[in-house]
Amino acid sequence: MTADPYATAVASAARLAELTGKAQHDVAVVLGSGWAVAADTLGPADAVVPLTDLGIPAPGVPGHQPIARSVTVGGQAVLVFLGRVHLYEGHSPATVVHGVRTAIAAGCTQVILTNAAGGIADGLQPGQPVLIGDQLNLTGASPLTGPPPPAGYPSRFTEMTGLYSTDLRTAARAAVADHELVEAVYAGLSGPQYETPAEVRMLRGLGAGLVGMSTVLEAIAARHLGAAVLGISLVTNIAAGLSEQPIDHADVLATGARAAAGLGGLLAAILAASR
Repeated sequence: MTADPYATAVASAARLAELTGKAQHDVAVVLGSGWAVAADTLGPADAVVPLTDLGIPAPGVPGHQPIARSVTVGGQAVLVFLGRVHLYEGHSPATVVHGVRTAIAAGCTQVILTNAAGGIADGLQPGQPVLIGDQLNLTGASPLTGPPPPAGYPSRFTEMTGLYSTDLRTAARAAVADHELVEAVYAGLSGPQYETPAEVRMLRGLGAGLVGMSTVLEAIAARHLGAAVLGISLVTNIAAGLSEQPIDHADVLATGARAAAGLGGLLAAILAASR
């Protein structure tokens, strides 16, 4: 990533327009581990773009595909990232959020971030989608560190109150009125190891109901650039110390696969309701 990640995102957005034939996109969706199959429910792709063509390294984690799809959903141009990269893969914060910055440079005013998460709050079950109401960034990193943004961009001292859009969360609940969507605070850690039982007890004490290894930096970057952010976690396991079952990434992916059709329908309904 160059010294000016904002200019790099603008260049990647221009490349996206060239490859898709669309001057702009309206909504970005980032799919987490196990979510990729849900993209099929959104409809056929108008264009498929390798992430590397947008300056995004190919994800090295199972469950993440190295492509983005441009899809028309309810008249909106939706950019769907079928994978993301993570801090624990050795990438910088700027690289981790490059996809989100590119999408916003391409015109997206809404960003939907999804992930696979461990459930901490009482009552959460594997296979359950949960709205993110707020977050704890415990990665020790921020996409806003380093040189200040160039002229014309917002100050990096960004207000984080209301980070996750109340309007989008309301639209999400209305879209699935027949199924209650609960909310929880998402704690983002750097990983890649899963949390210890002691760490999970600490997170519960801090008010976290979900824990994972992504999302928080992307949310900060999107908020900084003025996009409305919606976060959805798929509970793929009960966090360490709260269940006798060991945590395994293969089980995370399997849970996502079982829930894929429902997750795709959820995303389609939310996109329709959030127009």
